Amino acid sequence: MKKTPIIKVIIPAYNEADSIAKVIAEIPNIVDEVIVVSNNSTDDTEKNASAAGATVLQENRKGYGYACLKGMEYIANQNSTPDIIVFLDGDYSDYPSELTNIVAPIQQNNIDMVIGARVKKWREDGSMTLPQIFGNWLATTLMRLFFGAKFTDLGPFRAIKYEKLLKLNMQDKTYGWTVEMQLKAIKQDFSYVEVPVHYKNRIGVSKVSGTLKGAIFAGVKILGWIFKYSFK
Repeated sequence: MKKTPIIKVIIPAYNEADSIAKVIAEIPNIVDEVIVVSNNSTDDTEKNASAAGATVLQENRKGYGYACLKGMEYIANQNSTPDIIVFLDGDYSDYPSELTNIVAPIQQNNIDMVIGARVKKWREDGSMTLPQIFGNWLATTLMRLFFGAKFTDLGPFRAIKYEKLLKLNMQDKTYGWTVEMQLKAIKQDFSYVEVPVHYKNRIGVSKVSGTLKGAIFAGVKILGWIFKYSFK
């Protein structure tokens, strides 16, 4: 990309009142718009996000994918078309300042998609649970065996060219969003790289790995997408 790209950030958020302003404050100023999608929040997430300067949308259907799709719908209805979309969690577990590293391969090397890989040496103790670590290992191992993929993580901090994101025709409404994106990118022969990122303990309790039900449901969804695409 030779011209200065238009970058939009989509942040799905469910009851992240204590963290969302911190996340927004640390997003680099190369971003043109921060879009926080409140996923049926019952606290001050929306108020705090708006006060921090973000565009706030509401998606009352619970699900990470629902929130991401709402953000995409909003962008599709704007007059200007962005070049890059960044997805970032609202729990302050990522380092928003590393967004410049995430988008650099797209800007400098014309890569289609970049995944922020939460490498062990840069993870704060306890920031990823054992089910998360095992689930990531299992999913990426199966993706390597079935599709020859070189992913090591399903990290939610990621960037993708907007035109490529539209071609993926994303559909998952809940926990399978990240793996769906990576699998479809492989199938469509997109170029991709991983960029190591730091990762810390989130503010609040995880809606996925923090509960047994969430961890099991996420695992089923992720494995379901992998096996579905292994037969296509």
